[in-house]
Amino acid sequence: MKDLNTRELLSWSEEVADAQADGDAIVALESNVISNGLPYPQNLKTVEEIQMEIRQAGAVPAIIGVDHGQLLIGMTQSQVETFAKQRAKKVSSRDLGPALARAERAATTVSASLLACEAAGLTFFASPGLGGVHRGAQTSFDISSDLVQLTKSNVVAVTAGCKSILDIGLTLEFLETHCVPCVSYQFEDFPAFFVRSSSHRSPERIDSLDEISRAITIHRNLNNRSGFLVTQPTREEDAIDSTLVESAISSALSEAAEIGVTGKDVTNFLMRSVNAATDGLSDRANAAVLISNACFAAELAVNYAQTSKTFEGAM
Repeated sequence: MKDLNTRELLSWSEEVADAQADGDAIVALESNVISNGLPYPQNLKTVEEIQMEIRQAGAVPAIIGVDHGQLLIGMTQSQVETFAKQRAKKVSSRDLGPALARAERAATTVSASLLACEAAGLTFFASPGLGGVHRGAQTSFDISSDLVQLTKSNVVAVTAGCKSILDIGLTLEFLETHCVPCVSYQFEDFPAFFVRSSSHRSPERIDSLDEISRAITIHRNLNNRSGFLVTQPTREEDAIDSTLVESAISSALSEAAEIGVTGKDVTNFLMRSVNAATDGLSDRANAAVLISNACFAAELAVNYAQTSKTFEGAM
């Protein structure tokens, strides 16, 4: 069999290829939230808003996906609509080999998207909800591949923290153990997706985009191979009360244990339960944080593209 090189597995959209050639800011996005997150047509409307916000901030969106044996580095409108209307298999970084070999259509999670970003030479990736250490991981060993991949891929992940359904304290411990920088922008605490504060202090607070960009540049210039995590909480008007969410999570965890929901099915079960308990409020908050997080990622990516050139020239 003919050997494959990495570039033969990648398919750039024309917009992303042009932006990369010109050195323009690019923000990568996962496709799982389109295909398996919000319901249709809300998912299509939301992803269109996300791409519009990124472009208005001066960057180019690059939705990552798998189709016809290739990793899509940016999607056309037709491809976005296909992923929005037809549920695609969810794949993490460990699943990419089989999915590509079988020429399946698949939606990438954070971990798969991080791997694709590094392979394609993209610096910034945005997803509001980073996976983490699950509650009860002391016995289940359930730790998201998102975290593991972030320790391996030299990509800047811009998020609104982790979902409240996770053990955020242990997630922060994992990031510290694996030397992944974790910076919160203009906020003291580590955020919790559509809850503004997880009640855990962020390891670092930085109030300037210029300073974050310099920190990223230094991290990469020192030959660190890990990713770099930047967080910003969802807007106050979009946030959900933490007490309401925690009550819904506790009830859902008990129900999941009773009916035998385990492993990777737990996250979707908990998110659906929280949405039902909040009368659909969490789905609306989910869409809002997707948009605000992408906008922030684009602003940071544009600043980095400008700042890093000046900083590197002075070193």
